Amino acid sequence: MIIVCLLCVAAVVRAQDTASAALSSQEAEENYKSLRGKVQDMLEAQAADAKRILGLEKEIAELREQIGKPNTSYASQDELKRLAETVQEIDRKREADTKHILDEFAKIGKMVAATPPSRTPVKPPTIDPPATPKDRNEDGFTYQIKAGDNLSLIAQAYREQEGLKVTVKQILEANPGLNADKLIIGKKIFIPAPKTTASK
Repeated sequence: MIIVCLLCVAAVVRAQDTASAALSSQEAEENYKSLRGKVQDMLEAQAADAKRILGLEKEIAELREQIGKPNTSYASQDELKRLAETVQEIDRKREADTKHILDEFAKIGKMVAATPPSRTPVKPPTIDPPATPKDRNEDGFTYQIKAGDNLSLIAQAYREQEGLKVTVKQILEANPGLNADKLIIGKKIFIPAPKTTASK
């Protein structure tokens, strides 16, 4: 009977071990599946990161290539050099033109300084001979104004041609209303003969 009990106990223990082993196997399977899922997720995340890194590396390479290329919107060193040479040439021509102009001005200045100014002598008017005395208490002459006349020239003509020492003031006093600045051509004026001066 003891043997039978021992066999029963052994059978129960074996059954428990089998059940326990079955449970452990099931838990191990579940743990394996869980770990496998997590590993799969990690591998997928790693693949996505690798893909993103490759994209970033490509963008960096493109940026480096663009930085390395010369920008066509800017002038090259040769173009800048040619531009500088052109500007220098323009400056040289401008300086040469300025010097030429100054030399010409200097020549003109010397010519003007060397040539005396030509003065056209102003001749007094010719008195119509004979001058007729005016019907007044004083002696004098009647003169008809001509183009280009002025009272100074008329007085000079009578001094030179008739020996009269008459002045512009005396002519104005003898002709009230006469405007020395506005002589009327053809108008007759009186030229007084001062009593102290004898006529020719």
